[in-house]
Amino acid sequence: MASVYLDGTLVDEGAARIAPDDRGFLLGDGLFETLRARGGSFFRPRAHLDRLAASAERLGIPLPEDIDVLERALSATLAANRLEAADAVVRLTLTRGAGPRGVLPPDKPTPTLLIAAYPLEAPPGAPGPAPGTPATLHTVNEIRRNERSPLATLKSLNYLDGVLARSAAHGAGADEALLLNTKGRIAEASAANFFLVENGDLATPPPSEGVLPGITRAVVLELADELGLPVREEPLEPGRIETAAEGFLTNAVIGLRPVGAVDANQFAAPGPVTVSLVAAFDALVAREAGVSG
Repeated sequence: MASVYLDGTLVDEGAARIAPDDRGFLLGDGLFETLRARGGSFFRPRAHLDRLAASAERLGIPLPEDIDVLERALSATLAANRLEAADAVVRLTLTRGAGPRGVLPPDKPTPTLLIAAYPLEAPPGAPGPAPGTPATLHTVNEIRRNERSPLATLKSLNYLDGVLARSAAHGAGADEALLLNTKGRIAEASAANFFLVENGDLATPPPSEGVLPGITRAVVLELADELGLPVREEPLEPGRIETAAEGFLTNAVIGLRPVGAVDANQFAAPGPVTVSLVAAFDALVAREAGVSG
């Protein structure tokens, strides 16, 4: 039976209990982080945990453990599930914990912390872990990223927009959804950041467009600078997809995945810029795993 880390203790998954009045369950009042492990090593775990801590502070949710303890808990959960030598996904979920009925949060919350680990497998309709397999995207116009919402830049448990968008894309025969913001500009995919390649340059929307500031997104920006690839973080009108040469998605699980098509627009997949970034990213992951391991 799988083991999970719940509020400071490793327990069998079947014995784990979340309070029925937990605000994460009732109201989506919480945050999460998803990390990929390769051979027992996490890529940039501190970046994920620092983002979690900063987001929790913004929401007024106290961290039940300090960052060092959380990082050890990630590895302990991986080991408890005998996934140290495997490609795996570890998810950390933090909620405000139990509270009285109603919307107003308790004055002194007692947060719930859950960490679970799984073998890496691409669920149906997911972008998938293989960077060589191009994704197809479908623009879901009826669901918009609200760039003015405080949740737009947080990895919150309120994920129904993403669920509905991915379902709509899957129903249209695509792998992923492309979401626009309320101004009709490109934001991101349902669970990944989105990049275009135009004349050899990278273009991606800034967080102010309703974009989650992804950890892998930030790494790609670093690598582009090292490779001498110009990057523009700027609002992107959907029409730019029609003239772009390449596109790709990024998140912690898939790394970089080329986009083969957005609606009727076809891309070179993988194109030369994407190939160079994938190689640089894979080399960085291997190098940092060697240092940490």
